Amino acid sequence: MMASTHVARRGHALARPSRRRPGEGLRALLWLSPWIAGVTVFFVYPLLSTVYFSFHRYDLFTLEFIGLDNYRYAFSDPRVLQSALNTLWLVVFMVPAQVVFALGVAQLLAKLKSGGGILRTIFYLPSLVPMVAGTVAFVYLLNPATGPVNQLLAWFGIAGPDWFGSAAWAKPTLTLLALWGAGNTIMIFLAALLDVPRHLYEAAAIDGAGAWRQFRSITLPTISPVLMFSAVTGVIYAVQYFTQAMIASRVASGATDSAGTTFTPGYPDGSLLTLPQHLFHTGFRDWSMGLACVHALLLFAVAMLFTLILLRQFGKAEVTS
Repeated sequence: MMASTHVARRGHALARPSRRRPGEGLRALLWLSPWIAGVTVFFVYPLLSTVYFSFHRYDLFTLEFIGLDNYRYAFSDPRVLQSALNTLWLVVFMVPAQVVFALGVAQLLAKLKSGGGILRTIFYLPSLVPMVAGTVAFVYLLNPATGPVNQLLAWFGIAGPDWFGSAAWAKPTLTLLALWGAGNTIMIFLAALLDVPRHLYEAAAIDGAGAWRQFRSITLPTISPVLMFSAVTGVIYAVQYFTQAMIASRVASGATDSAGTTFTPGYPDGSLLTLPQHLFHTGFRDWSMGLACVHALLLFAVAMLFTLILLRQFGKAEVTS
């Protein structure tokens, strides 16, 4: 009886919440202060400033409050709708294609017994090429008149398309460029695949599971965190897609920076116009900084929406598995 009473008292003492030591919260804030300062300076303040300027007519010199006029104009501008649809196309088609391609190549590299190191280097090297140089080289390689790709297709009696000069082919060609430079994603998937325990595959093979069953029941659940990371970062990258689309448009259209010439982004026919390009030209060519802030908030909202959808879907998949 005495022993049970002693155990009960001891359990009650352990169940009571421990008192917080004096200065513990202050020490926690001190350790968190670099993170708090960084988030405040580089995220909270820019975000609040963007919201503030979006309600003003602002050109870096004058500031005039105009209420919701910037929002009304942005959502009635056909260029905003066109750029949003192009960006949505990149998210829906380019990101899944890049993830599937990288996972497939990583699967191949993981199963190679010899020559894997050379192939890993070959697939990774394009990701080291600067974006501008790689895009310019890609445009020249796919030039419909002088490019070696169409000349090679002509040898087989195939008429090559006008890759970057056709509105129907421009975005798929950018997707090919993204697949060519997917070396980082390939290496991430390869590391994840090599970390899957081999005995799981051996046990599944003994039970009669085929290659597809092993991939669906073992590989995908094991590498799901890496898959989620690649999908989320790919969506954020696609929403912010700027350099390759801008350079491809300029080079394919033959635009120059000579005096008296202007370049309208999105060649051909606005098919390569993305939201970041429209934002850049609104803010730094037309000097409509308030309207550009509206575009920036739209970008932020789209990126957050797709990220939350992906996180929720991956969370449901982990629960069901």
